[in-house]
Parts: sequence; C-alpha cells; structure tokens
Amino acid sequence: MNAPEKIHFTRKQQFEAGKLEKRLCRLVGEAIGDYDMISAGDRVMVCLSGGKDSYGLLDVLLKLRGRSPVAFDLVAVNLDQRHPGYPEDVLPEYLDSLGIPYRIEVQDTYSVVKRVVPEGETMCGLCSRLRRGVLYRVARELGATKIAPGHHRDDILETFFLNLFFGGKMKAMSPKLRSDDGRHIVIRPLAYVAEKELEAYSKLRQFPIVPCDLCGSQPTLQRKQVKAMLADWERRYPGRIDSMFRALSDLVPSHLMDRKLFDFGGVRAAGKISGEGDPALG
Repeated sequence: MNAPEKIHFTRKQQFEAGKLEKRLCRLVGEAIGDYDMISAGDRVMVCLSGGKDSYGLLDVLLKLRGRSPVAFDLVAVNLDQRHPGYPEDVLPEYLDSLGIPYRIEVQDTYSVVKRVVPEGETMCGLCSRLRRGVLYRVARELGATKIAPGHHRDDILETFFLNLFFGGKMKAMSPKLRSDDGRHIVIRPLAYVAEKELEAYSKLRQFPIVPCDLCGSQPTLQRKQVKAMLADWERRYPGRIDSMFRALSDLVPSHLMDRKLFDFGGVRAAGKISGEGDPALG
C-alpha cells in the first residue's frame, strides 16, 4: 500500500483542527461521564471498521486515555468479512504505526450474506447479526470488559426514526447497554458527536478509509432515506437536529401512551396544582 500524500495545512487550518480535536474530546468525555461508560481497569475493545467514525473513536479514546484519571486499556478489533477487493494491509499498517494491541479477525460473512439474502433485498440485518456474533466471541477471547462501536449522534437519531416509521416503536440506540448475549457491555462514546464533525476530523487526520462495498452500495436502504430526510430538515430548519436529540433524554412518560412506563389507572384528581397537568388545556 502506498502512503497517502500528506496535506499541508495553513496556520488557520491547524488552529481550527486543534479546536475540533478539543471539541471531540470534550463531547466524548462528557458522554463517558454522563453514562459511566468506562471504569478503572476496563479493557475497551474498539470495533474498527476502517470508516471515519471508528477511526475517530479510536483516535479520541487514545487521547483521553493519556489524560484520564482512571487507567484503562484499549484494543482495536477489525472484522475482515472477505469483501471482494478488500485492502488487507491498510488497517494493520495503520495500527502498527499507533503501537497499540489489535486483532484482525477473518470471517467470510460476505459469502454467507450473498448466498442467503435474495438479490435486491437489504443485507444489513443478517450482516449485522453475523458481525455482532463474531465480535462478542472475540471480546470474550480478548478479555474485553466493554465493546465500543463507532455509532454517533446521527446514527442514534436515524435509528429512532427507523423504529418510529417502520417498527412502530419509540426506540433509538442506547449509549450503554447489555449485549444481546448478556455477557458484555456495549458503549457508544460518540453518542454526542455529529457525523459532520467526524467527517471533518477524518479529513484533517487523513485516516486511511476502507470503504464497505456490501451494504453501502444499496440505494434503497431505509436508513439512507431517513438520513436524507434529517439532512433536509437541518438545511431548512437549522437547530432541529439538536432539538430532537435533546428530546431523547427528556421524556415525559405521563404525556405518552406506554402503560408500562406510567400508571394511567392510578391518575386521580388531587385537588391541588401539580406538575403532571396538561398546560395546553390551561
């Protein structure tokens, strides 16, 4: 693999790059603190796909580890799914240059997905399940206490609308949760970071991007439709994305309709002012 030509930045660009780096470190640090993602002695397995998001995650976590008051370890893991033309040397060379422990796990999930999923249908569901299974196994073998994928703020919002429009659920991506197999804790340190910030950071850091030619080439993906919808909203109504994201952490169960979250049967007129009324009727 030939090394990419280095870009020379002006002093102003270097200043802006420094500002962006500080912002990403602050946002990731806030998310880690708000949701108690990383504790002393943790071994965090960073899922490195070769895309801008996971590169950015690893880069920021390495910076935060150097200044963290609690000691934790990082190990990078890449799943080589045997896509045709996959550049096998890119990630090992990059990770060797960082001097951190890593593992390249080779599993031909590509052939499985192509064989099982009919032509023209979405491959993401099966591909994701196969990938998760492999990563959970690798986490056990490496003794990882936390698994960190590169999902960011926009992924969380897109997932919310996918579930709302196509699944009939008010559900997004949790910043911290127990894995499907119940054995691991999955954390999303990029939960507060916008995708456009990761795009800008990737260009500044000149990460050697490895494209995915399996799911990314499907033009009818529902996620792509939702992404386009959110981008259009943000263009026409600046600030709407921030507002919607804040709403995910400010729920009012008494003003929704889930009987598991709120005891509607127990609602009684108390004869005094309370914070549970409906101001729209005032």
